[in-house]
Amino acid sequence: MSYGPMDNAAGGESPRRLFVFNGGFLTQGRVRRILELSGWNISLGKPGAKDWVGVWGKSPTSPRGEAVASATDAHILRVEDSFLRSVHPGRDGEAPIGLNIDKTGVHFDSSAPSDLETLLATAALDDAAVLNRGRDALARIRRAHLSKYNAFDPEHELPKAPYVLVIDQSRGDASIEHGGANAATFAEMLVFALTEHPGNRIVIKGHPETAAGHRDGHFSVNDETDRVTYLADPVSPWALMEGATAVYTVSSQLGFEAIFAGHKPRVFGQPFYSGWGLTLDENPVARRERKLTRAQLFAGSMILYPTWYDPTRDQICPLEDAISALEAKVRAWREDRAGYTALGMRRWKRPHLNRFFGQSQRVRYVSSPEKALLSARTGGRNLLVWASHADGLGDTGDVPVIRVEDGFIRSRGLGAGLVAPLSLVADDLGIYYDPNRESRLERLITASVNLDTGALLRAEKLMRQISRAGISKYNLDPAPLPDLPDGKKILVPGQVEDDASILKGCGDISCNIDLLARTRADNPAAVIIYKPHPDVEAGLREGKLTEQDALKYADLVVNNADPAALLAQVNEVWTMTSLLGFEALIRGVPVTCVGAPFYAGWGLTRDLGDVPKRRVARPELAAFVHACLIDYPRYVDPISGRPCSVELVLERLTNGGIPPAGRWNRVLAKLQGIVGGGRRRG
Repeated sequence: MSYGPMDNAAGGESPRRLFVFNGGFLTQGRVRRILELSGWNISLGKPGAKDWVGVWGKSPTSPRGEAVASATDAHILRVEDSFLRSVHPGRDGEAPIGLNIDKTGVHFDSSAPSDLETLLATAALDDAAVLNRGRDALARIRRAHLSKYNAFDPEHELPKAPYVLVIDQSRGDASIEHGGANAATFAEMLVFALTEHPGNRIVIKGHPETAAGHRDGHFSVNDETDRVTYLADPVSPWALMEGATAVYTVSSQLGFEAIFAGHKPRVFGQPFYSGWGLTLDENPVARRERKLTRAQLFAGSMILYPTWYDPTRDQICPLEDAISALEAKVRAWREDRAGYTALGMRRWKRPHLNRFFGQSQRVRYVSSPEKALLSARTGGRNLLVWASHADGLGDTGDVPVIRVEDGFIRSRGLGAGLVAPLSLVADDLGIYYDPNRESRLERLITASVNLDTGALLRAEKLMRQISRAGISKYNLDPAPLPDLPDGKKILVPGQVEDDASILKGCGDISCNIDLLARTRADNPAAVIIYKPHPDVEAGLREGKLTEQDALKYADLVVNNADPAALLAQVNEVWTMTSLLGFEALIRGVPVTCVGAPFYAGWGLTRDLGDVPKRRVARPELAAFVHACLIDYPRYVDPISGRPCSVELVLERLTNGGIPPAGRWNRVLAKLQGIVGGGRRRG
């Protein structure tokens, strides 16, 4: 199935020449790249009758191209932003995540059919697979609070419900004039809202470009009365529409989103989404007679019509990949927009922290707690601290503390070897390995019981990808796995014994030899396989258990073994708090915990340790994995340096797209361990 509009690209033919007379096509690299990948060769000069002239929608510059096309009998290709765009508006200089590339019109011009209108009017739109993709994508968009522009806080305070929502637009927006409306239509719309809902409060939502100072709207605070409130705050459109009893719009895209928020908006212009039986139309388009379902409108407008672009892979992509790219960037902006003061971060970590947390604002690095608190407090910043160093902070008052740790799919190489991470977690409540206090991960796991079907299917696919590709935390080059004895095989993963997860999450059994002894005592006839921790094997961390001691209880010690290969051959895992227990769950291997790791206490493991009583939720495995690998960590693409999805990280790990670590990493790691000392997470 094509990922762009109907017959949009050149297909297997040579790229078509697209002559442009608007400098933006040349200076806006993202726009040019999407067009090139879609089969258009941007050109200058005089077009021929078989050529195309590219114009930007119905912008003030479009008449230039229209005049050239008319004089040369060339075809016109109209280009516009797609319905998911970016964090900030284009006038702030941010590139789009997709384009609407239309051969017959432009989606917001109701004077003649566009490719989108033709698609909605004539395409079958009955493919169950496409409709299901649309439902899942819509649920994901709503869950992530994505809109065309996304510089808003989903947790921002909203007007007190209930209210009638009236949507403003920026003056001069082409969709107004070419959608059968004008400035007077907005005043008429407000009168209708007041008249049709006597006694109800009216909330006018200002346009993001108006709030940013780019263009005036049709309303302002001057229109406020005892019944009318003007809202300029950057709130989530999805959250805002939950409190609305009715929605009024002229031609705003928020009217389109209102349909999928469960409303039947009152429409005073002629936007692309009106006339299909899903809106109350004050000024209907006579030729639009077909009745569509919400799923059909979404599939046509969001899956089949736009040309979506993945900036991490630099390729045209399906809607789902565009959502992944935008979702990661939006999340980074929302979480990082206040900026960070980082305390006590070692110098080798700083470039990596900048990639994860410094794309919106520069991270400030401070060495002393006193200076860090002062910097964070005076600058309105969050305090960023490596989780194992946070306990010594004491009371930070009004300064939010964000604890940072490696993610569960970390890298191709050891963190103790100073290999750059592919994922980090940033926890504003606690940290996942400390069961003594609630963490953000615990809340995500608790909430995961309410995930929709699409989210669960995504997590199930992720588990399959991890299992097939043999992905683990460090993804080292393993030694060949020896033949394993017959019988019930139990894998016991060794851990660094001063690891923070053991210090925080273990009781009586807190060392490898005691774990082996307990495993043997409870399983006298089993084949017990002991796998030392890779940091210890590499000589980067203390706590090595000699093979002689291990064999007092184990039948076999496997050094430098591939954990994924081991998990494929064992019947069970016994662990204190090792991440390998989580990796076992992903692969369907039963796990017994003698400590309290983050994955214990949720009904997925056999728990011999003292797990927190607050862990009462019982998520299915896919929901649990969604919380742990999709919702909790942050990922950065090692190639482009952009925020990205977990799926892209798996792709890089599988296809070898990970830049090698520097040659001095191991030496520097050992020197740092000698000089720095102290306990670290591995």
